[in-house]
Amino acid sequence: MIEALKSDEIVEKVGGKFKLTALIQRRLEQLLEGARPLVARDGRTDLEIVIEEIMQDKITLEFIDNAPVAQEEALL
Repeated sequence: MIEALKSDEIVEKVGGKFKLTALIQRRLEQLLEGARPLVARDGRTDLEIVIEEIMQDKITLEFIDNAPVAQEEALL
């Protein structure tokens, strides 16, 4: 299991379990569609990449028109 998911730190960082789930889902979708990871892959799975991006504050969740959208830090 991914260590960051064992603590509440990541949940608190994003603002709740629902927001965390939405952010993970949206970013995974982006990676599957060909978006480049914002951290080094180093043989990690897409889920591990997303968790690391969240922990490093590389991505955040922004709601636009009631739809969650994963935003890269550079776009904010």
